[in-house]
Amino acid sequence: MRIISGKLKGKTLSFLKSATTRPLKDSVKESIFNILNHSNILDINLKNSNILDLYSGIGSFGLECISRGVEKITFVEKDKNVIEILKKNLFNLNINKNVTIIVDEIENFLKKDFLEKFEIIFLDPPFASNDYLQDLKLIKQKKIYNKNHIVIIHREKKSPEDFKDVLNPIIIKQYGRSKIIFGKF
Repeated sequence: MRIISGKLKGKTLSFLKSATTRPLKDSVKESIFNILNHSNILDINLKNSNILDLYSGIGSFGLECISRGVEKITFVEKDKNVIEILKKNLFNLNINKNVTIIVDEIENFLKKDFLEKFEIIFLDPPFASNDYLQDLKLIKQKKIYNKNHIVIIHREKKSPEDFKDVLNPIIIKQYGRSKIIFGKF
């Protein structure tokens, strides 16, 4: 597992080998950033974006964002063991500013009051769980996104998605076992 582009390109990431975690594969991550940077459908300036990385795990997506010039990111993860790996990655990559780490259940975090809004919201929930749909409803209800935003969701390709009245999917791509959904509220 590594950083694939930007100022930290080639740097190795530590990760937790566990039955409950599944890091975002480099090839899938690269495809996400290719779409963000080159799609005619999306209008997102990655460098000027405030990123919310929900179910962040070891921070693979968010760390890639930082390597590509994003200045502000919020990681949210409930697993304290995984958070320790994220902190180790931040330390090893010498990243120490404009990063917020929240150790909490996603739903608890989303119920709080927000002073900031996000341009990119990335969700990488466990494949077996559909709780993220409730998270999307909370995000929409709280309006913690800017007018020009994108929501990116990493799911198993066979998982049925019911975004009715919650999210408007714009692009859906499949990579091996993974499905990546780009949408807007």
